[in-house]
Amino acid sequence: MKRHERIFYFLALALLFLPGMAAAEPEDLQLIKDIEVHGFASSSYNYNFNEPSNRNNNLRVFDRDHNSFKFDVGELVLKKDAAKPGSIGFRTDLAYGFAIPKNTKSTPVPNVGGTAVSEPDFDLQQGFVSYNAPVGNGVKLDFGKFITNMGAEVIEGYDAWNYNYSHSFLFGFAIPFTHTGMKASYTINDQFSVQAMVANGWDNQTDTNDGKLWHAQLAYTPLSNVSLVYNYMGGQEAQTGNAANDKNWRNLHDFVATIGLTDKLTFVLNVDHGNEEKASAINTGGNAEWWGFAGIVRHQYNKWFAVNLRGEYFDDPQAFRTGTKQELWEITLTPEVRVNRNLVVRPEYRHDESNALAFGSKSGNLMEKSQDTIALNALFFF
Repeated sequence: MKRHERIFYFLALALLFLPGMAAAEPEDLQLIKDIEVHGFASSSYNYNFNEPSNRNNNLRVFDRDHNSFKFDVGELVLKKDAAKPGSIGFRTDLAYGFAIPKNTKSTPVPNVGGTAVSEPDFDLQQGFVSYNAPVGNGVKLDFGKFITNMGAEVIEGYDAWNYNYSHSFLFGFAIPFTHTGMKASYTINDQFSVQAMVANGWDNQTDTNDGKLWHAQLAYTPLSNVSLVYNYMGGQEAQTGNAANDKNWRNLHDFVATIGLTDKLTFVLNVDHGNEEKASAINTGGNAEWWGFAGIVRHQYNKWFAVNLRGEYFDDPQAFRTGTKQELWEITLTPEVRVNRNLVVRPEYRHDESNALAFGSKSGNLMEKSQDTIALNALFFF
């Protein structure tokens, strides 16, 4: 479409919608005025001291490319909170970029003539409608696709990002990324809140079998500086070679504690344990389990500088989650500089270790038991 044709097209759309807006009811105009617009962008550079021949940082979630600059993600968020009982709302997070969207998408890669097309750089990371049912303090109902509540770490956005730039093994292998379904949230009082969800499964937009995933959460805030959250998630996930399976259960238990030790020092503990019945051919069809824990310490020196330190351990004894029977641990140091209100810059050093040959090397025929990486990340939000 030529430039003048595009201009004509948008003018025609405007003429179509303007009469309707002029005739809109006051309530409709107020609804539009209440919609919030937010944005988020993240860029990075990564270097692996192993100098792997395949140029991959093995067992990483998003920061996979060695010696490469990358625009990780840009997000445009439209939202209206259903904050009060009886109110309605929605949220859409449109994500694009070369690191996060292709790894968090829940839409299968299309095939053309039997050949898989390259993974898309776009993803509807979240998209749901909300209704706050006027029951008690208000039961918040969300219908659609949303980022999981499991784990201490999140998929970055304008309203939340992690203390460290790189993501933990727990985030990458112990828990899902997103769910499509329905969830209900209720705040009992200042200390307790609960949540329940039924969804299609782990990281799938459309269900692949007749089983559903079930989730329950209990959050407890005994003190203003202490938050304790327990999550359970279980369901009959489709398995490789048996997509129609709806008998074997996958279970996941997740615990997150956030403790403000002082007004500048914060400690986060995350523990995960999962198992699946008759999981895979890798372990001759037997049951599989995985578990791990991570601790994160953040020291906020002042309003513009903080230091974040993470250490973790992850065990995959049947190779079900990582593809290799191994025990992993890592330590990550991430200083953080807030350049101004909307810009954060983070250098990072990380050391990964395995008891198996899990990481790449200069020689494509050899593998290493460890890898050391450095990164520089800049993120903008509004």
